[in-house]
Amino acid sequence: MDALVQYNLPVSGLHDGIHQFDFEVDSSFFEHFENALFEEADIKLRLYFDKRPSMYMLTFDFEGTVKAECDRCLEYFNLPIKGTEVLMVKFNEEPSEEGDVVYIPKGTLELNVAKYIYDYICLAFPISKVHEDAGLDCDPEMMKFLEANEEPETEDDETNQEGNPLWDALKGLNKN
Repeated sequence: MDALVQYNLPVSGLHDGIHQFDFEVDSSFFEHFENALFEEADIKLRLYFDKRPSMYMLTFDFEGTVKAECDRCLEYFNLPIKGTEVLMVKFNEEPSEEGDVVYIPKGTLELNVAKYIYDYICLAFPISKVHEDAGLDCDPEMMKFLEANEEPETEDDETNQEGNPLWDALKGLNKN
């Protein structure tokens, strides 16, 4: 039996109009995806399913935290994550996907949204992850180490740039 069956929407049994589904997305959800970006999460997801005769509009609204490694001090912390995404589902003979539009055969009984939930949460995951994003401070010991190994800027660096004719030519470019 499919472990992600709880993310099946019974589209054939729903009447036209807006329906709401609530999901808890946690660590067990991400275990079913190979090479997942995170292993631990606590995300509340609300799905608004607008069933129309010619198509479905799905709005995914989620908020929670994922366990991430700080890019600065390498300590793990709970990173807040949230987002809202819209997916349009239309009918076609052959199932396919084109951007934010998914095509399914008319008469499909269930629609599994687990893949879309995973994709949208991954898209909301920032490229740069630091404690400041969660209102926290980095590990003080690591910050001392980083500051101690930082090279101070010398006066020679500034004079070399000012006395070099290449820099003078480049400075004149923005006067146009």
